[in-house]
Amino acid sequence: MTHAIDVVIYPGFKSMEAVGPVNVFTYANRHLERRGDPRRYDIRITAPDPGMIPSDTLLSLEATAKLAADDVADTVMITGAPDIERALDETPMIVDWCRANSGKIPRLAALCSGSFFLAASGALDGRRATTHWSVATLLQQRFPRVQVAADAIFIQDGNLWTSAGVSAAIDLALAFVEHDFGRDLALEVARDLVIFLKRPGGQSQFSTTLTSQMTTSPSVRELQSWVLANLGNPIKVDDLARRAGMSVRNFARLFQKETHTTPAEFIEIARCERAMGLLLDTNLPMKTIAFRCGFPSDEQMRKVFQRRFSLTPREYRERFKTTDSEMHALTFAR
Repeated sequence: MTHAIDVVIYPGFKSMEAVGPVNVFTYANRHLERRGDPRRYDIRITAPDPGMIPSDTLLSLEATAKLAADDVADTVMITGAPDIERALDETPMIVDWCRANSGKIPRLAALCSGSFFLAASGALDGRRATTHWSVATLLQQRFPRVQVAADAIFIQDGNLWTSAGVSAAIDLALAFVEHDFGRDLALEVARDLVIFLKRPGGQSQFSTTLTSQMTTSPSVRELQSWVLANLGNPIKVDDLARRAGMSVRNFARLFQKETHTTPAEFIEIARCERAMGLLLDTNLPMKTIAFRCGFPSDEQMRKVFQRRFSLTPREYRERFKTTDSEMHALTFAR
């Protein structure tokens, strides 16, 4: 009747990565109670040493339970830290705990730079993982056996989950709610929290990726993943229907039902989001970006951007791009 969830914190943890998931699961409990559903999440804040734990902000949270091997929850979520290398040095018990327990827990999630604890324990060797965009290169350099996918909002590999930075912890918590209690409850919680999937700034983890992971139909989900992997090639709705083994009409109807958008719309949004990532994270010329994202020309990309965002690609880059020096400082000043 209860699903035990431990949120692991330590000095210097990212407060939003603890508070966000706790809010998601708390709101889920409220909706379950209103429905008359007796099932609940049993949420605990744990730490290597219980007590008031300072975060990376003015907030401190009270850890009421000790992170221990003899009291393993159904789901464990390990928060990240702005200075993750310092956290690794100062809290080696978390690495030891991951090494001893990563195979025992049904669902073990590392949030943001919390993936470094799993990687340092060896649990991520040979597995796919993601993390905050600013430390993705560092994660790959320090732990070359980990298959780092920096463009994903969250990734599951067996019982291990990793998520992108900060607010992506909420996306992952919502995915857990959907898995545990259904899509409707997850959407109700998302509406309560006024969650927006669109992320401005230097991150390359996009809403179409999350949408493809959340789609209930396996065939549609596979096609979405195929689209995301082949954006540089011409993609027609007729081709997608043939890959699905369906008529164009039936495929379009199923896709609309599952994703609440048309296949053509999904392709265009995916291309825009891929272009936004290249605009923010590279200095490639417009023609090259348009080619890599599957637009017929840079002029066509410009028209789509103006229609969707009321900005040209060049204006978007100027408004949101992180400078090379800022990116270097964010990535390596650790």
